[in-house]
Amino acid sequence: MCGFLGKVSLDEFDTSKFAHANNYTVCRGPDSKKCKNGQFENVLDSSKALYYNLIFNRLSIIDLSEKAMQPMYSKNYKSWIMFNGEIYNHKELRIFLEKKGIKFYTDHSDTEVLLNGISHLGNDFINKIVGQFSIVFFDEKKQLLKLIRDRVGQKPLFYKIENNSVSFGSNLKSLINIQNSYELSTNQINNYISFGIVPSPNTLFEEIYKLEPGKILEIEFTRKDLKITETEYWLIDDFIDEKTFSESEFFEIFNEAIQIRLESDVPVANLLSGGIDSTSIIKSLYDNSNLNLNTFSITNQNDKYDESKWINKVVEKYNTNHISSDVSMNLDDDDIFTSIDIFDEPYCDPSTVPSYILSKEIANDYKVAMSGDGGDELLAGYTRQNFTLNARSYPKELIDGIFKVYPGFIGTGNNILRRSNDIKVAYSSYFEDSKLMNMMGLSSNLNFSDRFINISNNLYKDLMSTEYKFFLYEMMTLKVDRTSMANSVEIRSPYLDHRLIEYILGTKNTYYNKDKPKNIMKNYLAKDFDKDFLERNKQGFVFNLEGWVYNHLDTISDVVSNGKFVSQHNSNILKSLSLNKSRINGLRIWKLFFLERYLDNL
Repeated sequence: MCGFLGKVSLDEFDTSKFAHANNYTVCRGPDSKKCKNGQFENVLDSSKALYYNLIFNRLSIIDLSEKAMQPMYSKNYKSWIMFNGEIYNHKELRIFLEKKGIKFYTDHSDTEVLLNGISHLGNDFINKIVGQFSIVFFDEKKQLLKLIRDRVGQKPLFYKIENNSVSFGSNLKSLINIQNSYELSTNQINNYISFGIVPSPNTLFEEIYKLEPGKILEIEFTRKDLKITETEYWLIDDFIDEKTFSESEFFEIFNEAIQIRLESDVPVANLLSGGIDSTSIIKSLYDNSNLNLNTFSITNQNDKYDESKWINKVVEKYNTNHISSDVSMNLDDDDIFTSIDIFDEPYCDPSTVPSYILSKEIANDYKVAMSGDGGDELLAGYTRQNFTLNARSYPKELIDGIFKVYPGFIGTGNNILRRSNDIKVAYSSYFEDSKLMNMMGLSSNLNFSDRFINISNNLYKDLMSTEYKFFLYEMMTLKVDRTSMANSVEIRSPYLDHRLIEYILGTKNTYYNKDKPKNIMKNYLAKDFDKDFLERNKQGFVFNLEGWVYNHLDTISDVVSNGKFVSQHNSNILKSLSLNKSRINGLRIWKLFFLERYLDNL
């Protein structure tokens, strides 16, 4: 797991800003750094060079030797690679390539497997990979640059194309800092206030983009300009089918997804929330591995948010070596502010705070940890999914009428809209805050329901697809990546194994029980835990946000009132939202505070 920053151009360019810009990326790879710059041979025009500057920061996890360092170059193919991530099946792929006569120079580097595999087989090799990755690959013979991102967006890749050049990086702030100037996108600030994130492929900055999950961007450097092609090698909806579901087949894939993520030359820890997903992973490791399990948790003295009772049951059952951090005791303002400052873009979900603190604790002794992220998307674990699948709905006209007169300072109106018989209206209301937008006098150019919600004859799969396309791709993977990599920790998520996702999407949802969401995993744990453990209400990974917000209104008001955006549109917005000191309004205030602190730091 690492971080990179680079640029390739038909024209010579200034490299003086790169060293400073790279400071934002070092946290991704603090173990070592390698810089390469110069000129590629221009095979199309020998009188004109192709200029490049590359910086790579390494977090050493697989093949710790110097030979495995990046940027990595192949003399045989005249190609080079930088990549952030891990290829869990690299040993199998290495054997596959060796049988084709391909020679390797490292002992067991997954980077060299990627370099040789893409050089030899092209884009088809990407379909053979099991892992998480963002890849920059350059073929000197073809003058072809490839930017490649993993299937579900676990690893980020930002880029900018201009003036016959391509710049790219693992961190957006690094990419911004090698530009001569930047322009904020008002449309994307509006989208953030409505949805809590800046949706891909856009960023908060004009003409700087995120590569979307499952895509390959190819840039060919011709004699005079750039030829750009984008392809989608993995699209989640392509796997939707109605094959027969087999529980034994599901758990075979599940257990393999966990075992393959143990591939590492450094120890692997485990995140333990006390919930069904992380507990299932611990059980699988306990049953199938001869390992001493090391687990880490966040607890809270506030009973409303604490799961230590359930965490302790898991620790005792599987005899793990366990460390807990109490977010209510250890949380200080510095942690709050740092958990904001680590982000490349504004991000509304305050679970970043406990996620950051947990990763910081893990980083004291580990570089790698296993996580249960993705379990709710895979098996319909979110309350919103089950409500939409099972609740009684009412005519859209009636719901729209009630929503129209609903005061925005009370809340988002989701409790009203989610009961609409228009599924797109109902489900969009969980993610969109049009009431706050109205209070701010803003509008969004993103139609959430058309972009992320597809209605077919299988509502279960439709909602599942939406969860992946928006909540997982745009929010969950972003949060996990930023909070862990800010502490130089790599998170591995078995539930995000594409083989598991493809299997669930491709089979009938006979495993789904509307009265017992995620029943298949609860049955898996039933021999080890009682009904109190298995049937309790779902608890999010949260802390007492509203308590912090309303106790720090003076600080927040100072930041927001002196900010660059919010006060220009509604200088009284915090007073309006503070009339009803609810959690939802605490979240809205947090969203605005996050934005203004971010903009101020720019």
